[in-house]
Amino acid sequence: MTLPRALAPLRHRSYRLLAAAMALSLLTQGLWAIAMVWQVVALDGGPGALSLVAALGSGGMLVMTLLGGALADRVPQRHLLLLVALLQGGATSVAAGLSLTGVLELWHLAVVALVDGAALGLFYPAYSALVPALVPEGDLLAVNGLEGAVRPVLGQAAGPAVAGFLVAAWSPGAAMAGTAATAFLAAGFLLALPLTPVRREHADGAPPPGLVADVREGVRYVVATPWLLATLLFAAVMLLAFMGPFEVLVPFAIEDAGGGASQHAWVLAAFGLGGALGSLLVASWRLPRRYLTVMNLLWGVGCVPMVVFGFTTDLGIMLVAAAAVGATFQAGMVIWGTLLQRRVPAALLGRVSSLDFFVSLSLMPLSMALAGPLSELVGRSGAFLVAGLAPPVFAVVAIWAARLPADELAHPLDVGRPEPEPSSAAWMGDDGAGTAPAREGEPWLS
Repeated sequence: MTLPRALAPLRHRSYRLLAAAMALSLLTQGLWAIAMVWQVVALDGGPGALSLVAALGSGGMLVMTLLGGALADRVPQRHLLLLVALLQGGATSVAAGLSLTGVLELWHLAVVALVDGAALGLFYPAYSALVPALVPEGDLLAVNGLEGAVRPVLGQAAGPAVAGFLVAAWSPGAAMAGTAATAFLAAGFLLALPLTPVRREHADGAPPPGLVADVREGVRYVVATPWLLATLLFAAVMLLAFMGPFEVLVPFAIEDAGGGASQHAWVLAAFGLGGALGSLLVASWRLPRRYLTVMNLLWGVGCVPMVVFGFTTDLGIMLVAAAAVGATFQAGMVIWGTLLQRRVPAALLGRVSSLDFFVSLSLMPLSMALAGPLSELVGRSGAFLVAGLAPPVFAVVAIWAARLPADELAHPLDVGRPEPEPSSAAWMGDDGAGTAPAREGEPWLS
């Protein structure tokens, strides 16, 4: 009996522990997303207040991510992931206590959002650098597909659904208490994860470079690699147009349609379930030959359904639109994660992953901050038109300007040695720790 391709990475015991911690971390983020929004509403905050809190969370993540990438390439990644879980659990515990005792103020919530965002800035590069050390190269597309399916189900579906129930049945404070408990449970799985050596070598007796030098080396690599630079710049402007309206304006569009926290959770759940389906479809196939073109078009064209939120009060149509956006977004993310793990040298993966996070999200705080004022200036319908129609144009420009079709043909990833089908016996006998083969570094100039 063989395991389905999408489940193949789970035959490694170490990856199963990491996957459990990742799943709980995603659930933590999904719980926080709803709890934070409706706590702002409970404090009589409007779009401007929500923009401020969301922007602080995004800003904290952005500021911390470059440091996180440098650390992920020089210290055991498990330590960083454990720190993230403890920070998230501690910060949301404080917010929950203040909310349940009735003394929480908006500035308290803003500080907690900042801490939570800073913790997430450490998470992504550490996690991305750790995965290829636990599973072999042939399983990486399956890893990203599996995570791409789990991420929206927990982060945008299950987490928001549970938080919506807790808010409706009790209060936003109860939802934040659930968020804290989930983060501490993730920390427990990370404690059980064995340490994996950092995959980086220095000359004998030479001291490691400083953190700033590490970051500079990662920046040089990205700038000298056209497919990386073009995709990251496209992602930044895409999220500038898309993310603020989705995070800040969608709850108010739902409120205008007569909905509340539960209906907001349904829309996020549709986004998540669509993303899960898109991820599983990509994970079940081989990497497309035109992987860069397909990936960027998935992201760009996939934003078009956002227009729907500006022109309807029908919740059913909103759910379909959210599912379509989620499916295309996560399908592109599966391809992107695999490209980083296969085309970026292992010793640079933490820093490149952090730069991926930093550049692609660099304009997200601005997007959050501008969403409220933009809706007042051009109307909510106008803001959703920008969110849906600008990204496809950006995608075409990126593909053409960086000559991505030529790059993907020059660096084929859909050919090579056959990928072995794992058997059920392998599930029980291999813990996966340190078994991933070393990958040859790619030249800096693509």
